Amino acid sequence: MSQTFRVRCLTLFFAVVDILSTPENAEKIDEQEELDHLLRALGGNKLPLRDLCMKGTRQTILQEIEEKVKSSDGHNIIWIRGSPGVGKSALAASISAQLLDQGRHVISFRFDRTQSTTITTNALWRFVASDLVRWYPSLCKHLVKANEKLSTSDINRLFELFVKIPLSTLDNDIPHEELPVIVIDALDECGGFRRNSSEREDFEGLLCTLRCWAEVGHLRKFKLIITSRLDECITSYFPENISTHINIPSGSSVELGASNDIRAFLKERLQGTGMADTWVNEALDYLVHSAAGMFIWAKTAAEFLRENTTSRFYILKTRKQENSAEVFKDLYSLYSTVIETSLKDISKQEAEAITSVMGAMIFAKQPLDKNALMMLPGVRNPDSHEDMLEFILKRLVSVIDIDSDSTLHFHHRSFTDFLLHPSFSQRLGGFSAIQDRDLHERQLAVLCLNTMVSPELHFNMCDLESSNIKNVDIPATNKSALSPLISYSSQFWADHLVQAQHEILMKRVKFIMYEKLLFWIEVMSILGKAHEASAVLKKALEWPALAVCPEFVFYNTSLRLTG
Repeated sequence: MSQTFRVRCLTLFFAVVDILSTPENAEKIDEQEELDHLLRALGGNKLPLRDLCMKGTRQTILQEIEEKVKSSDGHNIIWIRGSPGVGKSALAASISAQLLDQGRHVISFRFDRTQSTTITTNALWRFVASDLVRWYPSLCKHLVKANEKLSTSDINRLFELFVKIPLSTLDNDIPHEELPVIVIDALDECGGFRRNSSEREDFEGLLCTLRCWAEVGHLRKFKLIITSRLDECITSYFPENISTHINIPSGSSVELGASNDIRAFLKERLQGTGMADTWVNEALDYLVHSAAGMFIWAKTAAEFLRENTTSRFYILKTRKQENSAEVFKDLYSLYSTVIETSLKDISKQEAEAITSVMGAMIFAKQPLDKNALMMLPGVRNPDSHEDMLEFILKRLVSVIDIDSDSTLHFHHRSFTDFLLHPSFSQRLGGFSAIQDRDLHERQLAVLCLNTMVSPELHFNMCDLESSNIKNVDIPATNKSALSPLISYSSQFWADHLVQAQHEILMKRVKFIMYEKLLFWIEVMSILGKAHEASAVLKKALEWPALAVCPEFVFYNTSLRLTG
């Protein structure tokens, strides 16, 4: 390195230091640091929106939605609603992308009932607040104060402090076309299956906060797009006098445009099968009519036809169809045909594995990855070289998807509804155990407890050099030492335990309490869930086997005193 080059580097360095040390720039740095800290504190989990509509389809309805968003007149809440599988999520993704392409600020959020423990109303409004403060830094000071005083997860209070009050301070001169648009997809999936009071309260709390957008003066200038199924509870909060309803027809009322869009979608899929054009046209006429405006019907049928196309098309044509006025009944008929055909002539062990995997996918608190599902009864067979999970994925490719992180999920919520519907056990009695919640809660409890009693849960999980370290400072490389299964088990073992009602699990629970308790608390801390540890223990004490166990009286008394 030459002397001249060293001099130039030093000159540049001191020049930068001089610039940064001026009061104005120092203040900007402080503001940026405060903003960065706030964004980390807000956090908020988010799922990406679903895939866009296929290019060239849904043009009419997308144009209608866009016009209503751009209009400063009319209602500010736009509710896109329709039967399951008609393409509401694709419309939400497409209108979001369309507005972003036009330079509009868009805040998009999607609920998923299989992830109701993390994709919550709390996460929604924290995420909305974090996006707002990026666009409007003037909101930072209000959100910092809100974050400092917020000591509850109450949805109404959180919405007021993080969204309602900060937005009241926003400059009133911002043009309508520059204001952000909020898109909330699958509103009806908030709160999961809503089996308990907390899930129902979470859902109704969200509806109350959303209604504020139509009732509070300074919020009415923001456009809010929501999508959901037809739902009486949502309708009661968003009648037509305060919101615009865009209905996506299906069944006998399906519009020509929707049928043409489904034809275009299916034609692209079928032409890739190598079949003759005459056969493709015949198949299209039948499939488009049967889909009745439901894109999920068309997508499932197209996936089903990828293997043995001609013979499977004959199976579809000759299947028993539903004459019910409810469109989803024929979707269930399609699902039934797919299962019967795909799982024909399977062994008892294969049926047990499929039952375990599909049951876990329904009743797990979060989607599980392949490694976790491999641990379920019947899935891992040490005497067989066949990968049972790969067998399941290959057979059920029409209805099960796998993400890039090896997480499995059903391709649409309607398939979960089908599996839990009384007609499923009537049509497919050999798989009726999929509906046995007690069985799957017990299997998930065993999976969690076995993971926690194993060496996988141990001292210093992240190999930290010092215990004097904050959670936010733990490097991502260290956090990655936590496997998805240990993370899942640590958070949800008690949820499954209280549903399992099986005293044989007591030995594992005692071992965790006496030998692994501090290690478990360490994992919860790393996950940022240390504040939830006492709630998990309280839930575990609801398990009847523990409630009558003298050895846990101390835990019970201590938790009640600190609760």
